[in-house]
Amino acid sequence: MSLPELSVEGQIFYSVLLFSWIVYIWEAYLARRQRKVYEVTRHVPAELGNIMDPETFEKSRLYQLDKSTFSFWSGLYSETEGTLILVLGGIPFLWDVSERILERAGFGPDYEIVHSLVFLLLATLFSSFTGLPWSLYNTFVIEEKHGFNQQTLGFFFKDAIKKFLVTQCILLPVTSLLLYIIKIGGDYFFIYAWLFTLVVSLVLVTIYADYIAPLFDKFTPLPEGELKEAIETMSKSIDFPLTKVYVVEGSKRSSHSNAYFYGFFKNKRIVLFDTLLEGYSPLNKANSEETSENENEDLKAKAKVRTQIKQGCNNQEVLAVLGHELGHWKLGHTVKNIVISQVNSFLCFLLFAALIGRKELFAAFGFYSTQPTLIGLMIIFQFIFSPYNEVLSFCLTVLSRRFEFQADAFARNLGKAKDLYSALIKLNKDNLGFPVSDWMFSMWHYSHPPLLERLQALKVEKQN
Repeated sequence: MSLPELSVEGQIFYSVLLFSWIVYIWEAYLARRQRKVYEVTRHVPAELGNIMDPETFEKSRLYQLDKSTFSFWSGLYSETEGTLILVLGGIPFLWDVSERILERAGFGPDYEIVHSLVFLLLATLFSSFTGLPWSLYNTFVIEEKHGFNQQTLGFFFKDAIKKFLVTQCILLPVTSLLLYIIKIGGDYFFIYAWLFTLVVSLVLVTIYADYIAPLFDKFTPLPEGELKEAIETMSKSIDFPLTKVYVVEGSKRSSHSNAYFYGFFKNKRIVLFDTLLEGYSPLNKANSEETSENENEDLKAKAKVRTQIKQGCNNQEVLAVLGHELGHWKLGHTVKNIVISQVNSFLCFLLFAALIGRKELFAAFGFYSTQPTLIGLMIIFQFIFSPYNEVLSFCLTVLSRRFEFQADAFARNLGKAKDLYSALIKLNKDNLGFPVSDWMFSMWHYSHPPLLERLQALKVEKQN
């Protein structure tokens, strides 16, 4: 007796599940290779002797081991949850729940966009609640244990609620307009939908740092002084249209450090995390007379976990880091990434237009009598495109590493090789980055080249 052949709907459904687990197993295999590196590399390799001391190396190894364990269990949970949602019909169930809510509110079946927004709100609420324990554990166990977390429990929940509300204030109106455009766009709706998402993405990039990010962190202008003058001078030397330089109080939530620029055309701004700057990092004040006794003890406790003399970079190293970041702008990396993103977005909407009429796609996920546009977007973009998305992600990772080398070379040509060399080492120590990696894990995941490769590219210039 032969097994019955699967229907087209069944083939689609089980293909999606199979591919999802193949990707998970591949990721787990790569993570296991990298974890083995953490486990067996217990001493500083000879080539790293002048870069990292044994104590920092061991702390970095233990930090990465804890992160690896967390990543395994959280990834397994996420994959299992996703599978159960699909197998048990979680998506059509939630759609029916949102329909019943609308009926009680007096809305009929003609209000598909309103129906979609209720569904989206319920889905994001569910995702937030199921992800909350993992976020709490990561912040207050792993990051706390290794001296990075600066948040209180109250701050964490206040921040989480604020993020959820701000996200909904953006997500729901944008989604409703996108669905409306698709509904009225006719045969060429995919062009209008793509143009709409392009405009939205450009607007969000423009307003994020000025109006959204300040809702979560405090931004203050960098005071007048040597560093600001040097940043302005370097910007002028490469024709970067700098208008403002900010310091963001990132130390409220984490002692990890960063720097970035934003803005279009002649209105560019630079943002420096306070943890990037030696003179601003709270951990550097642990032994300062300027701090109160209680604050001093708290800062000492945070600093003791990593026992580092100073966090952050001096002015010349900060300039070198900015030279790298501005290199991305000067070399057109930012524009190239936008172009690639928008070409990909257009192709996805074009394929979506070709597939949205296929009833078997909806039936495969439990929608037999209705084909809601939002569900079609979810099915096609999240599930049907998943093989394509994996390949694209890998290609973008390879391209990103190439861009990083080019940006390093740009900073080197500005005469910043020596300072960038030392800055990369400091930042690696500050963030407890582990400088040894498995080649396959690195190739698949690292959007930035491994530390040793970047240092090697700078080494010749540094020695001159």
